[in-house]
Amino acid sequence: MKAVQFSQYGPPSVVHVADVAEPHAGPGEIRISVRASGFSAGETAIRSGARKGMWLPFRTGYDAAGVVDEVGDGVTGVELGAHVFGMTAADRRGANAEYAVLVHWAAKPAAWSWAEAGGAAGAIETATRVLDQLPGETLLVHGAAGGVGTVAVQLAVARGATVIGTASPHNHDFLRSLGAEPTTYGPGLVDRVGSVDAVFDCAGGALPDLIEIAGDPARVVTITDAAAPQHGVHLSHSAAIPGADPLAVHGLAAAVKLAEEGRLKIPVAATFPLSEAAAAHELSESRHARGKIVYVN
Repeated sequence: MKAVQFSQYGPPSVVHVADVAEPHAGPGEIRISVRASGFSAGETAIRSGARKGMWLPFRTGYDAAGVVDEVGDGVTGVELGAHVFGMTAADRRGANAEYAVLVHWAAKPAAWSWAEAGGAAGAIETATRVLDQLPGETLLVHGAAGGVGTVAVQLAVARGATVIGTASPHNHDFLRSLGAEPTTYGPGLVDRVGSVDAVFDCAGGALPDLIEIAGDPARVVTITDAAAPQHGVHLSHSAAIPGADPLAVHGLAAAVKLAEEGRLKIPVAATFPLSEAAAAHELSESRHARGKIVYVN
């Protein structure tokens, strides 16, 4: 089958499509014929060499949507031909391909296109995992127009929170449509926002200001800023390495319900065929993508 991978660290041009062996569903797993799969922004740091130590060649992608074509032993509640979305095992990835094995999944909401469903699971799991750690009535989402930020805003609003979101001015009306009060990045952020109960950092680069806004580093969680330990802030990740947070896969079923009620959309910034994976990496690194970047088969 065709799959996206890179065999060396470097610029986006090192990403390519390779012919690899098809995976098969093991016990407790399902395999899908992939219709769409999500681009993982964190994988740009691995590809560039900023986060070395990962195995090469590195197969990309950990969330996808498609049609079930294999059901592993012990799996109940899903049949061949079902339309689902979900996630691969954290230590296997490889969802940006023609076939993918999922270990966590839910039925694809009818309201979502394949592209929306393909980019949904990772953002939902991440947003749910962080929001579960951030109780309070007011929330600042820093980087609210990105793939995770857009989902975090909607999930927080659904939980009853008042949400403020940072984004470039041209994305402010978009954030209002998701239920957030928008503000801009950069100098003066503390004065513009004031104080909130908690901060979800999806963008990085502003931890001192975010801590001041929250009033306590324990009320800030970041998914992007590697300097977090220096500030006493928790860096949440779900990768298969020591220190990972437990997966919040319960968020998938909750998201399906919200989608069916019209309360959760998955904004898609752009779609690419697998053959244009390098262009997807370039768009992600431009930091101008509004919503999720998705591969479509």
